[in-house]
Amino acid sequence: MANKLGFIDSLKSVFMAFLGVQNSKTHERDFNKGSAGKFIAAGLIGTIAFVLIIWFVVSLIMRATGAG
Repeated sequence: MANKLGFIDSLKSVFMAFLGVQNSKTHERDFNKGSAGKFIAAGLIGTIAFVLIIWFVVSLIMRATGAG
């Protein structure tokens, strides 16, 4: 495959998919030039980052309200 997607491009695509704003042109590019392994790794990184951000925000709110 010529012009394979890099890992950063895979991360960007996964992030846009998380937000629900990925367009059809990018979607086609991902399926034609992307690697499943890179998308799985990017998805895991995105999920872990999301969980950590939620945990951090909840911790801040709990500390600010005196509940934690």
